[in-house]
Amino acid sequence: MRIYITSVFVDDQARALDFYTEKLGFNVKNDVPMGTYRWLTVVSKEQPDGTELLLEPSDHPAVTPYKKALVEDAIPATSSQVDDLDAEYERLKGIGVKFTQQPADVGPVRIAVLDDTCGNLIQLVQMTRKPQ
Repeated sequence: MRIYITSVFVDDQARALDFYTEKLGFNVKNDVPMGTYRWLTVVSKEQPDGTELLLEPSDHPAVTPYKKALVEDAIPATSSQVDDLDAEYERLKGIGVKFTQQPADVGPVRIAVLDDTCGNLIQLVQMTRKPQ
């Protein structure tokens, strides 16, 4: 069994598409109109056939309090791995991405957390050593 699609709830699909492609560097995998919304997925440029991230509309009534609670408690909605966190942090900061947590070492990883402009905190992770 493998993870095929995972999702993140976004306040605005068009804004999310811009942020996830233009800022974070993902590629569009699927963009299918579905009434008011779209089946909109993005993938890593390095893994075009890898796990898709669905930019899911936040219109369900349970989503707003869920997202609000996660942000208030500083809990990322999802996590993406990078090879060089410090370089990616500087690149993203340089193009205006807002971080809620600067790079920090946490056990076998180095992490930073950013605001995706669509109601979510997103964690970036760099493996610094193998977990024991």
